[in-house]
Amino acid sequence: MMFNSLFKFTQEKLNILYENSLFLQNLDRLIFISIIVVFLLSTVMSSDVIGFVALIAVFLTFVQLLTKPNDKCEANKFELWLLAYFMIVIISLAGSSLFALSLKGFMKTVTYLGFYVSVVHYLKNHKYHIPYILTAIGVCVSFESIVGFMQNFAHVDEISTWQDVSKLNPEQVMTRVYGTLLPLNPNLLGGYFVAGIPALFGMSAFFAIGKRYKRAIISLVLGFLSIIALFLTGCRGAYIGCMVIVLGLFLVCGKFFWNKFKKWFISVIALCFALGTSALLFVSSLRARVLSIFAMRQDSSNSFRFNVYQSSVQMFKDNWLLGIGVGNKNFREIYGLYMRTGFDALSSYNIFLETAVESGIFALITFLGFIIVMVKDGIKVILKSENLTDIIFVSTAVISICAMMIHGLVDTVFFRPQIQFIFWAMAAIVSAIAVNNNETAGE
Repeated sequence: MMFNSLFKFTQEKLNILYENSLFLQNLDRLIFISIIVVFLLSTVMSSDVIGFVALIAVFLTFVQLLTKPNDKCEANKFELWLLAYFMIVIISLAGSSLFALSLKGFMKTVTYLGFYVSVVHYLKNHKYHIPYILTAIGVCVSFESIVGFMQNFAHVDEISTWQDVSKLNPEQVMTRVYGTLLPLNPNLLGGYFVAGIPALFGMSAFFAIGKRYKRAIISLVLGFLSIIALFLTGCRGAYIGCMVIVLGLFLVCGKFFWNKFKKWFISVIALCFALGTSALLFVSSLRARVLSIFAMRQDSSNSFRFNVYQSSVQMFKDNWLLGIGVGNKNFREIYGLYMRTGFDALSSYNIFLETAVESGIFALITFLGFIIVMVKDGIKVILKSENLTDIIFVSTAVISICAMMIHGLVDTVFFRPQIQFIFWAMAAIVSAIAVNNNETAGE
C-alpha cells in the first residue's frame, strides 16, 4: 500500500525509541485487550463509550504502524472496494447540505472502518487469537440470551409499541424481550443475535476438532438457547436472518458429512424442520408473529415500513449521485421533507437503501462490491482450503455476514455499534485468513 513507505520511514526514524520503550513493545497486547473490551462493553454501555474504546484500538494500531520495525499494511481485493466506498463517503460529506450533522455520521463511519483496520491488522499477525474474539462474542450473546429468558419469564412490559396487537387474542400477544443493549429494543437484540450466534456454533466446531468435547457441547447448547432467545425477541427480520444461519450451517456441514453420514445428516435436517414446525403449530404467539410477515398492509408495522420505503426511494431519486450525507440524524432532518404525515422514521429500514440515500448510487455499488467479493473469497477458502480451522472460522464469519445482510433488507439495526463491531470483526476474520491462504497458494 502507498502508506507503507511512510510507515517504513517513521519506523526507521523512531527505531531507537521503539527499542527502549516497554509501552511500544507491548502494543499488541493493548490492542488485543481493547478489541475484546469493545465486545464486552457492547452489552451494557452507551454508543459513545463503546466508540471511545474502539478509537483507543485504532489509535494504538496507528502508533504501532508508525513505530514497529517492518510492520506494514496489506490489502485484499475486496478491501479496495471498501477504500472506494470510503472515498465516496468523503465526497458525499463535502457535498451535504447539512454538513455539521453529516460530519457526526462520518466520524462514526471513520470509527467503524478504523476498528476494522485495527482488527484485521492484528489478526493477520495473530491469527491464533481468532478463537478468543469469537469466544468474547459468544459469551456476550449467551449473556443476552440468559437475560432474554429472564425477561420472558418475568413478562416484561413493552417500552414502546413494538407489535400490532389490534387483531390478536390475548394469548397471541408475545412478550418481546430486549436484553440489555442500549437503546433497549427487541429488534436490536434480534439483530445482535443474528450477528453473534454463528460465533457459538463456530467455537463448538473448533473445540470439537481439538477434542475438547465438554466445551464443544457447552457452546452448542448455548447456540441453541440463543436461537430460542432470538425468537423471543419477536423480531421478524431476525427470524429470516436465523433461517440464513441454519441454512449456512447445513451447507457447511454438508461439505464434511454428506458422503459418509448422508442418512444421519438428512435425519438431523428433518428433526430441525420438525422442531421448527412444531413451535409454529403449538406456540400461538410465535405463529401469529411469523404469519404477520405475510400480512402486508394489514399489519401496521409492515404498512409503516412500506411508507418509509416509498419516501426513502423518493429521497434517493432526488439525491442519487452523492446522497444527503451520512448519519441517522442527517437522515431524519431530510426525511421530514418527504415523509407521509404520521410516519416519522429514524432510518429507511433497509441498509442498502439507507446507503444509497445517504451517500449515493456509487457508494451503494462499492459497498455491495465489498460484500460480494468478500463473501466470494470466503467461500473460496471454505471450498479449497485444507486447513480445517481456517474453514471453521471463515464459515462462521461468512454465515454471520450473510445473515446480517439478509436481516438488513427489512431493518437498519445493522448500523448500531453493537452489531457494527461484530460485522467488522467477522470481515476482518475473512480478510486475515484469505490473505494467509493467498500467500500459501502463491497468489
